[in-house]
Amino acid sequence: MRRRDTLLQHGDALAGDDNSVAPPIYPSATFRAGDAGEFAEMASRQRHPRYYTRYGNPTLQRTAQLIARLEGGEAALMTSSGMGAMSLAVLSLVASGDHVVAQTNHYMGTSRLLAEVLARFGVRASFVDQTDAGAFEAAFEPATRLVVLESPANPTLALTDIAAVAKMARARGALTIADNTFASPINQRPLELGVDVVVHSATKYLGGHHDLTAGAVVCSESLVARMWDTAIVLGGVLSPHDAWLLLRGMRTLSVRVERANGSALRVAQFLERHPGVERVHYPGLASHPQHALARAQMSGFGGVLAFQVRGGYAETERLMSRLQVFTQAVSLGGVESLAAHAAVVWAGTLSDEAMLRAGIQPNLVRLAIGLEDVADLTDDLGQALGG
Repeated sequence: MRRRDTLLQHGDALAGDDNSVAPPIYPSATFRAGDAGEFAEMASRQRHPRYYTRYGNPTLQRTAQLIARLEGGEAALMTSSGMGAMSLAVLSLVASGDHVVAQTNHYMGTSRLLAEVLARFGVRASFVDQTDAGAFEAAFEPATRLVVLESPANPTLALTDIAAVAKMARARGALTIADNTFASPINQRPLELGVDVVVHSATKYLGGHHDLTAGAVVCSESLVARMWDTAIVLGGVLSPHDAWLLLRGMRTLSVRVERANGSALRVAQFLERHPGVERVHYPGLASHPQHALARAQMSGFGGVLAFQVRGGYAETERLMSRLQVFTQAVSLGGVESLAAHAAVVWAGTLSDEAMLRAGIQPNLVRLAIGLEDVADLTDDLGQALGG
């Protein structure tokens, strides 16, 4: 078994590869069969890498293989975005009349999928406080077939006790999906904690350069087979060019994530001491209410943190206007540091009431730490905070 950092460099290699050091790109939408017999064999095999790119492609095959190995899964399916991955996983595993248990805090697209889209097809969802394992237990019903987790959650960095909830779900015959985007497989491996399916927005840490959109679903071969027909029908295929960029980005995944882990902790500690900051949300801080859980289920605390500016909405907007090194933009996990005023970003999706229920205060800022010198990041925040 190759160790993680070696796996990142060589874990995508396929049997019969040519002798190129860098993986090739296969941009073809369709592939030639040698004769009628070979064509029939290709058409009959699911996930064939050389039949039609919606069904398979060697570049996508390499990418899926590497991500599955990183997460400790048997197989992976690639999609054109993180929401494509979450939608594929959820829609493949529920049917009319089923019930889903999820968290109050999710990425906004996941929240809408569970609350709005599923309701149109007769699937009900209950949303609970992710920090309370008992709330999950209380929400289970005889019709519960799926539990959806996200830890750390966007944008509050609240944690879910993944092992406890996964064990609870398994005992009741329900499957679990965990969004591992914020942690990445470098900091957390939910399959080892008992989760059935891991989902990634590979646009973020896996790609790492803000130059692609992609998603991944990692699970057992049997669950991939269960999802396969839905994947083909939905058609959210990842382009070979983006798959190749994703492979290139993953070569430096551990180096980038470990650097972001260290820088984010230093930024969080700086903000925690600053008089212009009301509160810092980062599981790596000893003051975080779930720090012990973070230490138990994570090997690193991630490059994303959030903080509340002392004051309100106007003071937070003033800080955002003064930032010079941080770029005001959504997304995370890339080499550039980004800042987002959460109340502004979520306003188009959630009502003020719903934002408050999710812990999104008017003065909340989410920071995604990149690879700049951490002293420049803290200097920038210091001057923007006015001291």
